[in-house]
Amino acid sequence: DLYAEYDDEEEEEEDQFQQSPSRLLFSPTKQFILNINVGGTVYHLPYRLAAKYPKTRIGRLATYTDHSRKLDLCDDYIVQNNEFFFDRDPKIFHNIFNFYRTGVLWIKDELCPRNFLEEINYWGVRIKNSHRCCRISFEERQDELNEQLKIQRQLIAEVDEGEENEMLFEGMAFGVTRRKIWNLMEKPFSSVTAKLMGVASSIFVLVSLVAMTLNTVEEMQYKVCIIAGQPVGRFEYAETLCITFFTLEYLLRLVSTPDLKCFGRSMLNTVDLIAILPHYLQMILECFEDKDTHLYSGDIETVARVGKVGQVLRIMRLMRIFRILKLARHSTGLRAFGFTLRQCYQQVGCLLLFIAMGIFMFSAMVYTVEHDVSNTNFTSIPNAWWWAAVSISTVGYGDMLPETNLGRIFAFTCISFGIILNGMPISILYNKFSDYYSKLKSHEYSAISRARGKLHFSKRAAKKLAEYCEDAVQPRTI
Repeated sequence: DLYAEYDDEEEEEEDQFQQSPSRLLFSPTKQFILNINVGGTVYHLPYRLAAKYPKTRIGRLATYTDHSRKLDLCDDYIVQNNEFFFDRDPKIFHNIFNFYRTGVLWIKDELCPRNFLEEINYWGVRIKNSHRCCRISFEERQDELNEQLKIQRQLIAEVDEGEENEMLFEGMAFGVTRRKIWNLMEKPFSSVTAKLMGVASSIFVLVSLVAMTLNTVEEMQYKVCIIAGQPVGRFEYAETLCITFFTLEYLLRLVSTPDLKCFGRSMLNTVDLIAILPHYLQMILECFEDKDTHLYSGDIETVARVGKVGQVLRIMRLMRIFRILKLARHSTGLRAFGFTLRQCYQQVGCLLLFIAMGIFMFSAMVYTVEHDVSNTNFTSIPNAWWWAAVSISTVGYGDMLPETNLGRIFAFTCISFGIILNGMPISILYNKFSDYYSKLKSHEYSAISRARGKLHFSKRAAKKLAEYCEDAVQPRTI
């Protein structure tokens, strides 16, 4: 721990050494100059200044009397100039040299925090020897650097989420076949077939969304066949075909994965499961509903239970909209947006908290001045929540509006609060989204380039075309 203090006994000895100098400091030999060569830059430091801090490397170099022990502290010794050579950074040692001269460790802003900590740890100087203002600034830059490194690791993990170590397939049952299937499903640039599979997956997602949308159009529905109180669309078979493809795709990934735990933790695989699960639950509930309807059509309790099953079926059909999240597997923008929300959850949480506080506060204020007005919609504070929510969001449907002058003043204040509140996080979220998107795109391009290998579609097409033209001009002889 670079911030750790010395032991209490060592600190007492050092303080005692600084307050009551020994005869070593007043010895005439200790008025000599200590020649230190750091990375080619020579520094001249009096023995008496270096000996003030005997726990540091230079302090031990000045206080040791055994020459062999001194040589253990440095990298080399130049006899001609009586210089102790250290193969370290001379720019950072300039701060260490000023520390021996002034007793204060100054920290420059342009220094790398990690490199600076490594250097002062080597020289044995503690960070507590700097002023508080320097430590605060240094720790802020160190926290910022650690946060950037953390985000960098998470971005790389986001790109490599579908990547698996090739060594994991060795020694497994059907390892070669499973690796081929895994590359086919997860690495679209590993082969031409894998690229076609990725394109087909995107097409099926779009077809499924279009079919789900058109099934809600009245002209596209069968009037005679009704499921869960809703007519069945003409494109129901297209949706079934898409779900079959999604199921096959998910099962191939599940069978070929070398690490089931990593597969289960993957957010993209969870989205794939959510996209196909409602369809099969809907089929099961439809079977129960049809059976109960035909066997117990006269039982009132059964009819009521069937009605509840129909409500669950509507919910299952509604959950099909999560199918659109499958586009995140093929869209860098959607993944960057989700990554931005995960990184900015604190800012988003504060925004929602401020919105909730504003809704409660302004709804109570308007209810207080408007509830006595005849034919008012502000009959209670919960009824006023809707008005406060649409006013803070600056939508303003106009279905509820205050009648009194004081209520209008409160409404203007609520709208102004919403404008200020909604404008604050936009720039922060957009800047982070833009930064994460560019970094994610860069890492994704590097990963694709590594996975692509020798597979370059444009070069291969140009090479094939050149060979075809050459054969057409000069036919090969047998």
